[in-house]
Amino acid sequence: MNLRPLSDRVVVTPIEREEMTKSGIVLPDTAREKPQEGLVEAVGTGRILDNGTRVPLELKVGDRILYARYAGNEFKLEDIEYLIVSEKDVLAAVSGKDTKETKAPRPRSTSKARK
Repeated sequence: MNLRPLSDRVVVTPIEREEMTKSGIVLPDTAREKPQEGLVEAVGTGRILDNGTRVPLELKVGDRILYARYAGNEFKLEDIEYLIVSEKDVLAAVSGKDTKETKAPRPRSTSKARK
């Protein structure tokens, strides 16, 4: 891909959610939520501060990220849909061996166990 984002922007390939629920119901396009997860395809050079120093981005190509639901600008290049997002709209970088299989830990109970 010959696309280089400017400043603190990131090019993302959105990851679509499954089209079927756990119970086997197929969701139509109108019922699906907008994706909020994607893979970083390209990163800009970083934000320039008022004093002229450049702050490099914390993200790198290949990172799996979560971004704000309606963030960025969508566009299509060579029949592939991309999203350009500012780094401030990136909420988190997802890490792990297989992030689809990992589950969030259960919260611990704050009440004390009775004896």
